[in-house]
Amino acid sequence: MIVGLTGGIGSGKSFVASIFENLGVPVYISDIKAKELMHSNLIVRNQIINLLGEEAYHEENLNRKWIAKQVFSNKELLQKLNAIVHPAVAKDFSVWYENQKSPFVIKESAILFESGGYKKCDKVILVTAPKSLRIERVIQRDNTSEHDVKKRIDNQWEDSKRIPLSDFVIENIKREATMNQVRNVFDTLANS
Repeated sequence: MIVGLTGGIGSGKSFVASIFENLGVPVYISDIKAKELMHSNLIVRNQIINLLGEEAYHEENLNRKWIAKQVFSNKELLQKLNAIVHPAVAKDFSVWYENQKSPFVIKESAILFESGGYKKCDKVILVTAPKSLRIERVIQRDNTSEHDVKKRIDNQWEDSKRIPLSDFVIENIKREATMNQVRNVFDTLANS
């Protein structure tokens, strides 16, 4: 069974994913794999350079901040970048998934709904948190401005649109409460 794990930026998807990992569930983090593929896959790398220019890479490394600045202020450019990266990630996930032996796996993706990836999941878990807390978390984590975080949030669906499409909603405000919610979802999934 493939269980999608999603939520807006700063909602705490990584924290929730780490709890599932600690419970022995294989977890595929799409964002990390996307960055790896953007760096190591020559076809993907060349397509990104063709789209964004040589500045997309700095000293052989992905120039993430520069890329983010380009695409989060230009929806068309973001769509073109996603059209390069998403198929590569989907292919990588398929290979990874075929090698798993667990009753279910977690596929974490920030844009599971926006990309249509949720349609390939048997269940979906949505992680939520108040927007103000999400903004605060991302500013601290990425050492970025509130303006830049809000631009990234504007490129994602609102929770009100995600909730009806989700099988489980985990509200991630307090650590202990979040851990208890994840254990409950784990028990439900393990027994289904």
